[in-house]
Amino acid sequence: MTKAVLRHLLFAGWSLALTGSAFAHPHVWVTMTSEIVYGADGTATGVRHAWTFDDMFSTFATQGLDAKQKGVFTREELAPLAEVNVTSLKDFDFFTYAKANGKKTPFAAPVDYWLDFNNSELTLHFTLPFKMPVKAQSLDIEVFDPSYYVDFSFAEKTNPVALAGAPTQCKLAVAKPNETTPFQAQRLPDAAANQPDTMNFGAQFANRISVKCP
Repeated sequence: MTKAVLRHLLFAGWSLALTGSAFAHPHVWVTMTSEIVYGADGTATGVRHAWTFDDMFSTFATQGLDAKQKGVFTREELAPLAEVNVTSLKDFDFFTYAKANGKKTPFAAPVDYWLDFNNSELTLHFTLPFKMPVKAQSLDIEVFDPSYYVDFSFAEKTNPVALAGAPTQCKLAVAKPNETTPFQAQRLPDAAANQPDTMNFGAQFANRISVKCP
C-alpha cells in the first residue's frame, strides 16, 4: 500500500472526528498511558503518549498493509503508517491541550513516534515536545476529542500517568472523566444538539493531568 493511500485512509478515519458531534457518541476507542517529561534543569519538556486503539480501528488502519506474515506487523512495516498517523493527528492538535501556570502552552511537532501491533491492537507511541520548555508551578494537561467521536481513557492500571525526570517535590494528580451510564449514553445526541458549542462537547469527557511543583 502506498503512503498516499495510507494517508487517505487514516485521514478519512480521523476526519470523521470533525463531524462526529452529529453522532455525539464515540466510534473509536483509545486506551492510553502518558508521561510528563522533564529536563535536567527541572523544566517540563513535553508529553509522551502511548495510545492503544480498539481492535476495529486497528483492523481498519492495517487493512492492506504489506507484511511478511499475515496479521503480524513489525515496527519497520508499520513505520509508514506511524508517519501518516502523526501527520493526520496534527490537524486535531493531537487531542492534547496544555496550560502552564494557567496559560496555554503550544506543542511542537511530534518526535520519537512508532507503532506496534499486539493482540490485534495498534499502539501509537509518540512524544509531543513543548515549543519552549516550561518551568511551571502548575502544569495542566487534558486529553479529549472535542466532538467525542474518539473516546480516550486511561489504562486500568495503578499508574497510567508518570513523571519522567521531574523534581522530587512535584506532585502528580490524575482525574478520569465520569463514566457514562447507558441512560446518559442514549441522551448524548440530544445533549450535544442543545449545547451552543457542539464542537467542544467532548470537553466534559476530558482526561486531566495536573502537576504541582514548588
